[in-house]
Amino acid sequence: MWFKQISFYPLNPDNLPDAEAVSVKLEGAAFKPVMGLDWFSEGFAPPQPFSPENVFAADGTWGISLKKSEKVLPAGVIRDVLDEKIAEIENNEGRTVGRKEKQQLKEQITDDLLPRAFTRSSRVHAVCDTRSGFLLVNNASANRAENLLAKLREALGGLEARLPNTRQSPTSLMTDWLLRGAAEGSFELDSDCELRGAGDAAAVVKVAKQDLTADEVVQHVRNGKSVTQLGLVWRGQIAFILTADFTLKRVQYLDVIQEEAEQYGTDAASSAFAAQILMARNLSELLSELVAHLGGWHTR
Repeated sequence: MWFKQISFYPLNPDNLPDAEAVSVKLEGAAFKPVMGLDWFSEGFAPPQPFSPENVFAADGTWGISLKKSEKVLPAGVIRDVLDEKIAEIENNEGRTVGRKEKQQLKEQITDDLLPRAFTRSSRVHAVCDTRSGFLLVNNASANRAENLLAKLREALGGLEARLPNTRQSPTSLMTDWLLRGAAEGSFELDSDCELRGAGDAAAVVKVAKQDLTADEVVQHVRNGKSVTQLGLVWRGQIAFILTADFTLKRVQYLDVIQEEAEQYGTDAASSAFAAQILMARNLSELLSELVAHLGGWHTR
């Protein structure tokens, strides 16, 4: 599984549990189907379809998956049943149903329908690179990534993780690179960016599939706009969009990585093993280099 939208958390690599210890802990926080009058259920589930294990270990990395099932009970369905019930009472008893009684009827109808409601499921996958000390989450939503981290901490009884706060902001670095017309180190500019002006009602300019060194693009920065998203390519191996909140979006693993993964084998287990190792290793190196360009971590 190749992650395409990435949030990440720096960990203390000197105090990380191994895959076996994580597996034991996650058994106590395993996913259970949503039942009865519950609206949702959440827990850890096997990250790979070919294995029943809640942790997929591969050469110093371990992969996990947080699964959530939610009851689907559209408000329109409840409203239709409620309207029918109110009409029945008013016709049979010749009285008007008051606001408090309507609310009680609504709650009763919801409780009656909930056990028969359909469910929808979603997953958030993550991989821990124990050597580099990164937890990589396959989701660019801060809420979903932080929820996975919170559930993992709860299951493990604690985990030394922090937010990726660097000395320089990603926006400042991206703006500087665009103004220069070139990135630094192993990075090069790609062909997409987003720029935003100052203030609450700021203008937003989106550039796609265009030369980012063109004067018409750079002029936006000269006019006071800041770069909030920037397309980059790292070592000719990974293309992605860097965002102002230090997430990676639209991640693409280019041919050199895909070809290396194929050398491990083509069956499901071998492919998953190779993908997890190569993805974690390369993303950890990419992120470490970005952090260095951003001046390192805040110490406070």
